Amino acid sequence: MSTLLHVANLPISATEEMLASKFGQFGPVVTTRITRDSTGRSLRAGFVEMSTAAGAKAAVERLHLADFDGRLMSVYKALTSVLRLR
Repeated sequence: MSTLLHVANLPISATEEMLASKFGQFGPVVTTRITRDSTGRSLRAGFVEMSTAAGAKAAVERLHLADFDGRLMSVYKALTSVLRLR
């Protein structure tokens, strides 16, 4: 079963592809999404769905408070499955 992670404090320049690349170091990424306002501007947060719990755990351990283009991003396991990205 896949695991959904919440990612916050992203740089404005972050893209879904950048997230997939960064999190893909820890296991297969199912999908990524950066939350945006009605004009398409990044809200500096998003979600990454990892295909395995082990990959998600490794990503949280290594990427929580890691530098991402000058910002310390926070990475947590999402508290709900309502936001599944499929």
